[in-house]
Amino acid sequence: MFDAILFDLDGTLVDTESLAMSAGMAAFARLGFPVSEQFMHGLVGRDMATAGRMIASAHPALDQTALHPMWNQGFLAEVNRGLPLKPGATELLAARLRPMAIVTSSRRAEAHHKLGVAGIADAFHHVVVVEDVEAPKPAPDPYLLAAQKLRVDPARCLVFEDSETGAEAAFRAGCRVVQVPDVVPSEGRWAHHLARDLLEGARMAGLAV
Repeated sequence: MFDAILFDLDGTLVDTESLAMSAGMAAFARLGFPVSEQFMHGLVGRDMATAGRMIASAHPALDQTALHPMWNQGFLAEVNRGLPLKPGATELLAARLRPMAIVTSSRRAEAHHKLGVAGIADAFHHVVVVEDVEAPKPAPDPYLLAAQKLRVDPARCLVFEDSETGAEAAFRAGCRVVQVPDVVPSEGRWAHHLARDLLEGARMAGLAV
């Protein structure tokens, strides 16, 4: 039914979104611009450039050259303490059902660091990062590139995503989309299957795990 399985990374396979949110909120507050969880939810799944524009629109006086290093330092400190996998990730990756790739809005060094800390780097044939495309998620380009690298038709790819931004990208690429919401609830507008965890989503899509 599928020739490849493509995964978002943060919030889908590894439990980083809550760490990023708490580190981000702390950084905003230290600079005198406290933000709400709702504001942080709007940044989930966005690449850094897009997130930067959203932050500038909401807080034009905020010095982002101070914000991002502070935010990143706090986040990496949490990641380096250990990076747990999302429920069902271990079983789904161990099954090796199809060739697999990561499709993430993270930068290359950050993505590979997280994969290494989580101990899952060897499961994937390719890792597509934000530097690899001109148009990041929600554009379809990252998923189209992953399918190209795996030499498969995007329509024959099953995608696991947590965010609206990522699900839209995969849907627009023509992939089959399983969405497992993380910190931000979803009604699954861009998903073919809306699941509580990865294993439930896999079974909904017809994979025997």
